[in-house]
Amino acid sequence: MPWAATVRLETGRTTVAGWLEKALRPEAEREVPRARTTVRRVGSTVELRVVAADAGAMRAALNTYLGWVALSLATVGAAESSGSIASPSAGAEALISRSP
Repeated sequence: MPWAATVRLETGRTTVAGWLEKALRPEAEREVPRARTTVRRVGSTVELRVVAADAGAMRAALNTYLGWVALSLATVGAAESSGSIASPSAGAEALISRSP
């Protein structure tokens, strides 16, 4: 029975959401055993949709993608502190379920 997770990241700025989407999309397009991920952006929100064959594959995929999100937002934070860009607000919402 497959597992499914949706993670929505509200960045507060369409520019930051675009950067995040560009950082994650190449990874989502790669072939990964037992898991598939799609990335989409609507305005200032980036949505990750992960479908995995089992709990272990879901854990691995979420750990990987959330690590990349953290790294990307840390890069934005470093640019903010240097004065290169203005500070966005950020939040996240996640829904994880086991498909019947």
